[in-house]
Amino acid sequence: MVEENKEAFDKFTQKHFEYSTDEDKFQAEFNQAGEEILKIIHEWEDRLCKTSEKAGFSSYTGNLAEKFQEEIRGHFPLIDHVGIIVKPAFSLKKIKL
Repeated sequence: MVEENKEAFDKFTQKHFEYSTDEDKFQAEFNQAGEEILKIIHEWEDRLCKTSEKAGFSSYTGNLAEKFQEEIRGHFPLIDHVGIIVKPAFSLKKIKL
């Protein structure tokens, strides 16, 4: 998976590092890079699970998907933060009397 999509993973690794240093500043860039990576990860997870289901191991497919996601989180601990939308803090305008 990583070898076939080396450029995308290299870019995401850089964005992941930047995001880990300052989440607020790099959230938008992290979301953009992470969107592409999540598509790749879900595609490969589907390939893996479909193969095991066809082979008659459908009862183990859920555990296999969980282990695959754990492996991803081992390399990218903040991957679950992809897609978070940060809104500015709530503020009220002061009324001058």
